[in-house]
Amino acid sequence: MSSVDVIVPCYRYGHLLTECVHSALNQAGTDVRVLIIDDASPDNTADVANELVRNDTRVSFVRHTSNKGHIATYNEGIAWASADYLLLLSADDYLLPGALNRAVTLMERHPRVGFTFGNALVLSEQRITQTTDTLVCQNGERILEGPEFISLSGMENIVCTPTAVVRTDLQQKVGGYRTELPHTGDMEMWLRLAAHACVGFLAALQAVYRRHASNMSLSYTAQRWLPDLEQRKAALEYFYHGCGNIVPHSATLLEEQLYLLSRRAVGHASAAFNDGSPEAVEQLSRFAVQTCPRITRSFSWAKLKSKRAVGLRTWRALRPLADAIRRGATD
Repeated sequence: MSSVDVIVPCYRYGHLLTECVHSALNQAGTDVRVLIIDDASPDNTADVANELVRNDTRVSFVRHTSNKGHIATYNEGIAWASADYLLLLSADDYLLPGALNRAVTLMERHPRVGFTFGNALVLSEQRITQTTDTLVCQNGERILEGPEFISLSGMENIVCTPTAVVRTDLQQKVGGYRTELPHTGDMEMWLRLAAHACVGFLAALQAVYRRHASNMSLSYTAQRWLPDLEQRKAALEYFYHGCGNIVPHSATLLEEQLYLLSRRAVGHASAAFNDGSPEAVEQLSRFAVQTCPRITRSFSWAKLKSKRAVGLRTWRALRPLADAIRRGATD
């Protein structure tokens, strides 16, 4: 039976920790260990974790005396892992039945696959509100060559972290998460792993991801769009600086991804213009051109330039007509 080490970083999620850990311990078909790492939570995380340790010898617990942050916590767990496979599972998420066995079975059949990921349910306000369906595949699974995965990712993170099961030897070979990427470290990690191995995708529902106000990603992007774009760009630059020499056509892939990032920035700039935020428009436009100068030859840039030329008041007067013309063109 293949072994899986499940690393559970926890900060202020003591009330969700038991469900998370039990979802890993109850996985059939794999030999599971769980390490809970409490990053100095001010809630009852330590009490809950100690109870879980008392009730099951497969559970270990480490508590930080001071908050080290999620990147250091992830890397501590990676260094601890010694099983065939590992999974980083945030304490506010949980696995669905059979998830680990499905992932391990795929990788046992395909030794070139370095990690697998799958679909997930998104839980919001105690209700399952959305199902992520990342990739189209036949027979319930798909094997992607590394460059194919990198190209498909574009400038997005297409992997839902609680579904990502990684070969431990590969993870420890490529190293841990980068401290320079506190908000896009996972995006860079999947690209880095894909540079060294194939990627497996499972169409099955593998985990439940909780979306709530305290999610770091949500609180971060709420600061507007520019910080998110800057972190995505940094993730791409770190990845290609470290792995570009082993990725076929890396220069072309990077150019394509930076163009997509630049186009996203122009889209946000256009929305900021509509909101009457000229400073955001200027910042986002500058970022777009610095990221990929050829964006200035795109239709989206021409549209934004025209809007800025006519001014906000005129644009708001013309917008209903423009929307009507666009609807007519698509009918």
